[in-house]
Amino acid sequence: MNQDIYVVIEHLRGQVADISYVMLAAAGDLAQVTGGEVVAVLLGHDVQGLANNLAAKQVLYIDHPALADFTSDAYRKVLADLISERGPRVVLHGHTSVGTDVASALSVQLGLPLVSSCRSFGPDGKFVSQICGGKIMAEGDLADTTTLVTMIPGGYKPEEGQSDQPPEVTPVEVPVLEGLRVTLAQYIEPEVGDVDISREPILVSVGRGLQNEDNLELAEELAKALGGVVSSSRPVVDQGWLPTSRMVGKSGQTVKPKLYLALGISGAPEHVEGIADSELIVAINTDPTAPIFDIAQYGAEVDLLDLIEVLTEQIQEARGG
Repeated sequence: MNQDIYVVIEHLRGQVADISYVMLAAAGDLAQVTGGEVVAVLLGHDVQGLANNLAAKQVLYIDHPALADFTSDAYRKVLADLISERGPRVVLHGHTSVGTDVASALSVQLGLPLVSSCRSFGPDGKFVSQICGGKIMAEGDLADTTTLVTMIPGGYKPEEGQSDQPPEVTPVEVPVLEGLRVTLAQYIEPEVGDVDISREPILVSVGRGLQNEDNLELAEELAKALGGVVSSSRPVVDQGWLPTSRMVGKSGQTVKPKLYLALGISGAPEHVEGIADSELIVAINTDPTAPIFDIAQYGAEVDLLDLIEVLTEQIQEARGG
């Protein structure tokens, strides 16, 4: 086993996912403890250009038509071969539908330990995992063997995992990819909604704390006063109060507004993943331990229904009506 930290790069439709940059930043911290190097692992077909801004010493590039689109079978076969042959200290995956799928299968297949929902690494190399919707932070030591880790956003900024200096790219021979059970038949884009929240500079986002659909009008009035639009966490969409196009998070949209006002949103990892690049996050929640406060620059421990109308009136007055 060597001491290098491998990062499995997630990408879709020609774009590197932000969680990949988060993992590279985490790998940089961890590599200082192990004494190894940060090595990005890029799987795909004709995607070598995606390696240009990865903050890694080296990029292991595996190119094959079967890797053009993600399938668990193909990724697992390639990574199992690579990990068995090279024995890195740690292999980082995103705590996403892609990363958890592959990491869990590799853990079973290779008999390797798996640390889930890791948020960061301490200066001593200890991992910090966020569990129970972010209400509990678990700390521990990595095992003495090659360890698989799935990372959540929040502990590092994506820009910390980017570099102006292109890393060395090393082509890696692809193992035999036969007998794959799953192939991608079609990529279906979600329907465009009434607004594109990924492009909006101001978002007023509502969660369970909204309590009922009638209170949605209050959020709409606040958003109008601010010059923004209303978005939401998954529970609001699941209730049918807003369309899927307004949902923020892993199952919805990734947003990068100048202001993200989170009203009654607890801040589960699935939601935080979609707002990590917001310039300013302001959180309103009655629970002082809500994980949304861990990433918010400003926050208030108050019922949103006690605050929202007063806040709207104050903003309207400040803006002259």
